[in-house]
Amino acid sequence: MVDKPPAIEMREVWFSYNRIPVVEAVSFTLAQGDFLGILGPNGGGKTTLLKLMLGLLKPEKGEIRILGRPPKEARKYIGYLPQETDFHLTFPITVYELAIMGRLTHARLGRPYTKTDHEKAEMALHQVGMWDYRFAKVGELSGGQRQRVFIARALASEPKILMLDEPTSSVDPQFESDLYELFKELNKNITIVVITHDIGVISRYVKSVACINRTLIFHEEGKITQEMIEATYQCPVDLVAHGLPHRVFPVHKEID
Repeated sequence: MVDKPPAIEMREVWFSYNRIPVVEAVSFTLAQGDFLGILGPNGGGKTTLLKLMLGLLKPEKGEIRILGRPPKEARKYIGYLPQETDFHLTFPITVYELAIMGRLTHARLGRPYTKTDHEKAEMALHQVGMWDYRFAKVGELSGGQRQRVFIARALASEPKILMLDEPTSSVDPQFESDLYELFKELNKNITIVVITHDIGVISRYVKSVACINRTLIFHEEGKITQEMIEATYQCPVDLVAHGLPHRVFPVHKEID
């Protein structure tokens, strides 16, 4: 039996913007079927790390392998939801039309969608609980419902890895919990990588954690320690946990 290649493998990866280091000597291996939460301060390199995995950015040094392939070759196996979708709410597109666009990587240019394309789009909308809204205009949906449709578009491509950049930034707390329950269900069949600021989400749902602030701390058991947080945020923090969710509060400077 042939062992599966890792979902993601990074070896001593470096990247800079305008000669300013953003990612420094990052190395970790993520197994297929894992659920990785990426945590870190603004400007710490979270989105850059995701773009390196997607092949949208090329490392200055080091090696990246996605499912055993270079990122650009593996991109067809990845479903991606960016933090900003650049979607105009006035654009007259239905939920179903947006979802089936995820099949464009499988359809040749100028050719109509196939029966399989339609079946995969329908399945994806059922997975995210949006099939009953298939004829609704996307611009008329709530923020959480729109996120579900964008996730359906990513799922329609039948990805082996689903990458999400702050997928709950525009939704209310209840919808956030609903989305992560959805991710937990999806994780039974695909690898998930998600950027989030929510420590409670990390502690409840993910299987492994990567804390990044230029350098990266990887914990494959999904546990967050005081040392990991302080090393990542580079300031003293208090982990306040009264049940769930957990929250991180920085120590404030005294006012004279």
